[in-house]
Amino acid sequence: MTIRYTKEHEYIAVDGDTGTVGISDYAQGQLGDVVYVELPEIGKVLAQGDDAAVVESVKAASEIFAPVAGTVTATNPELEGTPALVNEDPVGKGWFFRIQIADPAELDDLMTEDAYAAFVASIG
Repeated sequence: MTIRYTKEHEYIAVDGDTGTVGISDYAQGQLGDVVYVELPEIGKVLAQGDDAAVVESVKAASEIFAPVAGTVTATNPELEGTPALVNEDPVGKGWFFRIQIADPAELDDLMTEDAYAAFVASIG
C-alpha cells in the first residue's frame, strides 16, 4: 500500500485502483477534538481538489478535498457515531471515504511520506 499526502493535509492510501482518504495526524492535531464529520455520498464523482467532506472540531470547520479524481465507493460508517476516531486513529480507523481512482497519474502530484514529513517540519 502506498500513502500520498496533499498540502492541505489529506492522505490517500492507495491499494490497486482504490484510495482510502482521510486527514493526517498533523491535521487532526491542529483541529483539536473532532465533533462532527460530513461525508460525501457514495457514487459522487469528484475532480482532484473538489470539496469532498467536512470535518468540524471544537475549534473550526474544515473542508476535506479530493486528493485525486474519482468516484466515491464507500464512506466510513463509524464516523457518524464516533467522530473522535479521526483524532484517535486518523490514518487507520478514522478514514473518511474510499475513491475509485480515475487517473493514477494524479498521484504523482502528491507528496510521499518523507516529503510530507519535511513539509510539516517546514511549517513548524
